[in-house]
Amino acid sequence: MERDKNIVILGTGGTIAGVAEQAGASVGYRAAQLGVAQLLQAVPDLERVAGASLQAEQLAQLDSKDMDHATWHALALRCAELLARDDVSGIVITHGTDTLEETAWFLQCVLRPAKPVVLTCAMRPATAISADGPGNLRDAVACAADTQAAGRGVLAVVAGRVFSARQVRKVHPYRVDAFDGSGAGPQGWVEEGLLRWATGGLPGAAAAGSPAIALPPAGQWPQVELLHSHAGCNSAVALAVMQAWHAAGVRAVVVVGTGNGTVHQALGPALDWAQAQGMALRITTRCEEGQVVQAEGALDGRVSSLPAAKARISLMLELMGWPRALG
Repeated sequence: MERDKNIVILGTGGTIAGVAEQAGASVGYRAAQLGVAQLLQAVPDLERVAGASLQAEQLAQLDSKDMDHATWHALALRCAELLARDDVSGIVITHGTDTLEETAWFLQCVLRPAKPVVLTCAMRPATAISADGPGNLRDAVACAADTQAAGRGVLAVVAGRVFSARQVRKVHPYRVDAFDGSGAGPQGWVEEGLLRWATGGLPGAAAAGSPAIALPPAGQWPQVELLHSHAGCNSAVALAVMQAWHAAGVRAVVVVGTGNGTVHQALGPALDWAQAQGMALRITTRCEEGQVVQAEGALDGRVSSLPAAKARISLMLELMGWPRALG
């Protein structure tokens, strides 16, 4: 065990720290009730798995459906500070499942870490009969401790599978294997505390760049909203929504299109109006796998290759002048 090296575990709440009033229940619980130190106590061999000393910090305590920009900012700042320390070999973040994929992508965009930054979570509260949190936490620590995790960017470890920040998405509301890799498959698997990697590191994942502290205060981040295209879109309603957003200070909109980024004709006047007001637009698809394949010159280059929630993050960072907004 390398006593001069540390893996830092940052707690942010979520179901993994949840408690149900009815013993053993897996629904109807309160998220974000246990501290991160209590989560570590549920995994007695965690330090052995880490092969290093463990440090735990409670950075936030919330249900991830309520994740906000201020928490993201604080998390990015703390991660940047820890990653700059020679004695820190990796970071594990305990998180709720609902917005884990968004937090992972945000951290990937602003940190591009050379050292492992691994998010994990649980679909069942800590008081459930078959709670999945302790196993996921153990696997995440094993991933952060693995030498081959370096250079792969921000990762998510859930139900024994390792996904990149770009890939990871929640696809099921209840089962413990609720996450997948957007049709690309996992980056690797954790098996009895050992990592089996499917691929090499991600190109450019370890590139150095501006520290997260260069971000402005969260209250100054530009607001970006999502507009869904669907059957039966109403032109007047869409225009009213866009005008209300503009009046409220919304700077940009990601349109969640159908199929190959197609958009209902009724949304056209609202989008034209928004563009005339200087609002930035991006178009993506609501399809769960793949990305929009754009014909040359189509859609004026406004297509994003990311799922809508991640496209929103990249566009928000782009509007802030962040140099490494991806997708």
